[in-house]
Amino acid sequence: MKNCIPYFPIALLAFLLIPNGGYASEFNLPEILGRIKPGIVAIGTYMPSRNPRGVFLGTGFAVGDGKKVITNAHVTAKKLDDGHLERFAVFYREDQKEQMQIAELRATDEDHDLALLSVEGRSLPALEIGDSQRVREGEQYAFTGYPIGMILGLYPVTHRSIIAAISPNAIPAIASNQLNVNMLKRLQTPFDVFQLDATAYPGNSGSPLYDIKSGKVVGIINKVFVQGSKENAISNPSGITYAIPSEHIKTLLNQNAAQ
Repeated sequence: MKNCIPYFPIALLAFLLIPNGGYASEFNLPEILGRIKPGIVAIGTYMPSRNPRGVFLGTGFAVGDGKKVITNAHVTAKKLDDGHLERFAVFYREDQKEQMQIAELRATDEDHDLALLSVEGRSLPALEIGDSQRVREGEQYAFTGYPIGMILGLYPVTHRSIIAAISPNAIPAIASNQLNVNMLKRLQTPFDVFQLDATAYPGNSGSPLYDIKSGKVVGIINKVFVQGSKENAISNPSGITYAIPSEHIKTLLNQNAAQ
């Protein structure tokens, strides 16, 4: 027994630092952030004759070859002022300077509130899409985005969260007067969404939800589309945050692979 005593602290330390342990995950997050933050951008519009020329709409992130950017469809729903040369754009910070690239809206998936943009300039550092079907309740993830837009500069903010629940994107209403057209449509083709225990803000729409051990994206934060159906019966919607699983991002990318 005496020979076993000195090894107990070492065994305990090894247990705490194993790759699947909570402490190991937290220690890995700064490294993951350093790798993925350059690929997380602010989505907005640019108009040369406007003051300010850039207007913020939401968050997005680069995927694939780095020239594709994913965000929410409701973020890009704004009708552009073609007469005044208004264009979609992505904004980010690089080498301590704020940068902008013009972007084109290539495709939308209204059913899952997803939009695919392409940038005209150089490729951005792309985030890898993970397997959202492996996500389990109770696991810890993080999301990074621009909760209050570009007011305080282009500094993306990170929140940690656990998957509080995996549930359908729409629930049946108790009374018929609680139903609307969008809710009826989603009840016909329901899909699961992730409910998180962290609070996101409107500017977080389009933020990637990712594995804090690998940085792989498992979902995209949504503050409008999901909440409008799941909480339709609530007069004052909650501060609960939802995310749409990344499997739908993969589908959108596959359907538009040639673009």
